[in-house]
Amino acid sequence: MKKALAAILLTGLVCGAAFGMTAGADELDATGLKIGATFQDLSNEFVSMMAEALISHAEAIGAEIIPLDGQGSAENQLQQVETFITDGCDAIILNPYDATGCVPCVKAAAEAGIPIVVVNAIVDNLDEATGYVGGDTVDSARIETRYMAEQLGGEGKVVVIQGPLAHSAMFDRLQGMEEVLEEYPDIEVVAEDTANWSREEALVLMENWLQSDLEFDGVIAQNDEMAIGALKAIQAAGLQDQILVAGIDAIADAIPMVENGDLICTVFQDAVGQGEGAVDMAVRAAQGEEVENEELIPYLLITKENVDDFK
Repeated sequence: MKKALAAILLTGLVCGAAFGMTAGADELDATGLKIGATFQDLSNEFVSMMAEALISHAEAIGAEIIPLDGQGSAENQLQQVETFITDGCDAIILNPYDATGCVPCVKAAAEAGIPIVVVNAIVDNLDEATGYVGGDTVDSARIETRYMAEQLGGEGKVVVIQGPLAHSAMFDRLQGMEEVLEEYPDIEVVAEDTANWSREEALVLMENWLQSDLEFDGVIAQNDEMAIGALKAIQAAGLQDQILVAGIDAIADAIPMVENGDLICTVFQDAVGQGEGAVDMAVRAAQGEEVENEELIPYLLITKENVDDFK
């Protein structure tokens, strides 16, 4: 998937024939519309999945789509939005890396009179955007944390691996976790730090925690990439039977790990639904239709008991 998407992005421009009709494609005709889309970081598997769904759906309904990789930089994304405006895009889709840093992206589009749809993560000035498509990110962490608490029997010590410190999902997932842990006073957070959504950074962070002789029973990771990185370090230390690990996103690598019990759970975030929903909202707004300012797609808990439904 990533190789195919990288090939698309090398051209900087995707248009022409569709790969086939997707859900909702028969309801919209976007022929003649040009849509710019900037993604926070396509090295992230979930973002890559969402981007591929978004691109395919845009093509399927006849839109010309210009997808660009922000590479983890709000400054890059602002430059890309400004390019979309200069190039005369009819609508812009923003998957923001930084809630504060991407504020100028929304402002620039709004001042140019171009609809801008925010997808998956939010910006501080979301009220100035055309609309938002994504999940209730706070709830994703409530689901994950409650399952971890139940598996720990309501007591124990946990560590928390956070996303980028300026990212809206980091704040939301921290809030959701804290809300649930208030109900479990015998569960203590003994350490928390960022691994920036990165598998590699989470592995190193977990190695450092383990080498410091920090004692804990569970790992609450704010995405699957970090959960998997932490798990690899725990397995290398021979502690996989003593420490529970949970994640969010239900990326392809996480599903078999839930199936075999290496991860106790992940939380399904609908990459396809978010990508396609952002395109539909952008198209309708570009065609002058009134659109809902928020489209929320629910999160779902995946455990060993129901993982077959998500394979």
